[in-house]
Parts: sequence; structure tokens; C-alpha cells
Amino acid sequence: MANTTQPLTNTQVERSKPRDTEYKLGDGHGLFLAIKPSGKKTWIFNYQRPITKRRNNLSFGAYPEVGLKLARDFRAEARALLAIEVDPKEYREQQNEAAKVALESTFYQIATTWFTVKKTSVSHDYAEDIWRSLELHIFPSIGGLPIDRITAPLVIKAIKQLESKGALETVKRLCQRVNEIMIFATNTGIATTNPLTGISVAFPKPAKIHLPAISPHELPLLLTRLEQAQINHTTRLCILWQLHTMVRPSEATGAKWIEIDLINRVWRIPAERTKTKRNQHQVPLTKQTIAILNELKRYSGRREHLFPGERNPNRGMNPQSPNMAIKRMGMGGRLVAHGLRTIASTTLNEEGWESDLVEAALSHVGKNEVRNAYNRTDYLERRRPLMEYWSKHIDRCRQSGSPKITSIKRFPKLGNHNA
Repeated sequence: MANTTQPLTNTQVERSKPRDTEYKLGDGHGLFLAIKPSGKKTWIFNYQRPITKRRNNLSFGAYPEVGLKLARDFRAEARALLAIEVDPKEYREQQNEAAKVALESTFYQIATTWFTVKKTSVSHDYAEDIWRSLELHIFPSIGGLPIDRITAPLVIKAIKQLESKGALETVKRLCQRVNEIMIFATNTGIATTNPLTGISVAFPKPAKIHLPAISPHELPLLLTRLEQAQINHTTRLCILWQLHTMVRPSEATGAKWIEIDLINRVWRIPAERTKTKRNQHQVPLTKQTIAILNELKRYSGRREHLFPGERNPNRGMNPQSPNMAIKRMGMGGRLVAHGLRTIASTTLNEEGWESDLVEAALSHVGKNEVRNAYNRTDYLERRRPLMEYWSKHIDRCRQSGSPKITSIKRFPKLGNHNA
């Protein structure tokens, strides 16, 4: 008849005394108490490893810190793992390593690693804005916390003070950024869950505010003030360049001479400098934009950028410089550099130019992802007449107040034309 191990009692465990050599008291199902000559008592679980089938010992801790009941609970957990072919010792090591990584991985450290990746897909100025917002509003409160201790209430509390100041746009952006960091942590295995999903619902939504832009009929006034303004001449040329080319402020101020192709009369903005970072944006050059380039050669022809920065000529102009110039012209609050695109878009759409051509000129990506995937043309050649018209329109506004619109040579609808 097989020997059956009788379960231990608390009294047996407590009264067990050391001997000259180590001995064991068995509790059954692989659990026993090892008693050393020094008097130290340790719980040991002996089991057969699932893969190698070799016997192995796993320590459950010392008595009395780990009592009989807790040791049995540990045994039950280990046997449950063995039932599904998981080695309990390896499982413990993995859990301990994960806990160590989580403890040593603070929110600030994870954010730093995330940012090294993030900044490669955004403009330099936008990257600076991202990091500055985290330094000001997030890191002081939770930057030093291990990633596994980050909770929604903690982050909401950190951002709440901005809500009280009415900075709802900043609140919205911070909610997006901390979520991106936590998603990065979960995708890289540092965190198991993202507790910040949906924290934006704790705050009011910011009202949608359109960037200031004057109406098209005020373009002559803008051009008059631009000519008379006491501003840096390269800044004046930059505003004119952006107005004629219809590009975004950062694309204009960051323009480089190497991007200019005078032979084919095209300015090619590389994908990494565009908003979407997906494709390069090609801008047809007109007689007027080429004239601006010729004048710029006197100021920056030997530099990398068309519009070098004042403080650091090795970098492009600060994207805020045109905005500051517009304010000095007395149009602050009514117009920003980005609003120059709105003037162009409104004028061209009102004059009947095909919307797809206007959107392509503005480098807009439609919301229809399926259409975007198949419609990859940028209508470069078909945009040349549009850009020529727009440059001539600007010239008329400079020369004679509010100009009369001349007739436009219409093109066939896109459905009937293979661009």
C-alpha cells in the first residue's frame, strides 16, 4: 500500500527544532518545510518541469513570514500553472522581471523614448511644442512615477488646472499626448494596459476656432501695408512667397534652395516637411514667384534656406516671424500667416476653379481614405494655370486697389479628364 503524506499542522511547523543536519517535513503534493541546523525554516515546492521532466525545487519563502496556509496557497497556484504546462519558476522569474522593468520605467523615461520616435514624424517646431507642454504640465506631477502606477485620476488631476484657466485646446492636446505615450508603453511590453483611454471625456470640448483670415476683398489693403511696413525685407518676401505659393507657414519658412527646380519651374517640398509626412508636395512656379527667388538670391543665395533665421542663419526662419510682421502691420487678431491660404482658397473657389485642383494646390488630403489610396495624382500640370491666375490676381491687387475679376479658362471636369 502506497505511503500517504499526512498534512502538517501549525503546531508541528511551529515546534519543529533544528538538528545536526538539514531535514524536511512534508505536507504533501510536493510541498515541504526544510529546517536547517541554524534553525532557519524554508518552504520548498518540488515539482517536475513540464518540458525537461526533471525535478526542480521552488522556494516559497521563510517561516514564519510565510505561514502554512500561505505556503499551501502558493502550492495551489504552482500546481495550477503546471496543469497548463507552465513552469512556475520560469513564470515567477518573468513576473519579477516585468515588475522590475515597470518599477524602473518611469513615465518620464518612457516619454523620452517615445519622443525620440515621435519627433521624426513631425516638424522641429511642433516637436518642441510637444515636449514643452509635457515639461510644463505633466512631468512635474507624474514624471517620476513608475509606468504601472499611472492612473486616470492622477493624470486628470494634473491637467485640471489648465481647464480652470480655460486652456481647453492645450487640455485636448495633452490628453492625446499622454495617451500616445501609454500606447507606446503597452505596444513595447513595458505596460500591460493603458489606463488613460478616454480621459478626454473628463474635460469640456474646446470650441472650434478658425484661424483668423481677412476677406478676399481686403487683399489689396494687406499688400499695401506689406509694402509700407517697417519689417525685415526677407520677412516681407517670405509673406509674399507664402501668399503666391499657398503653402503652410512652416513649409514657407523652411524652404531650401535645393528644393527649387528652375528648369521645370517647380518647388518640390519633401515629404518630411509636409503636414502629412506621406508625399512630397510640388508647387508650380509662376513668373511672380521666380521674381521673388531672383530677389532672394541677393540675401540668401549662398545659404541653405531661402529665408534664413535672423539669429541662426543656418536654420530656416522662425515660423512665427511672418505672424509677428502681420501684427506690426496692424492686422493682429484679423489675420495670421496660415490665413493667407484661406484667402487663396476662398477666391479660387468663388471664381469657379475645380475644387480638386484647389485642394491639391493647398496640399489637402481628403477624408475619403479609399479615394486617397487610388487618387495619387497631384494634378501638377493642371495646377499651373491656376497658380498663374492666382499670381496675376495678387499683382492686380497690388497695382489697382480692389481688382475686377477677369474671365478664367475653365477646364473639363475631373471625371472627363485623365490627369
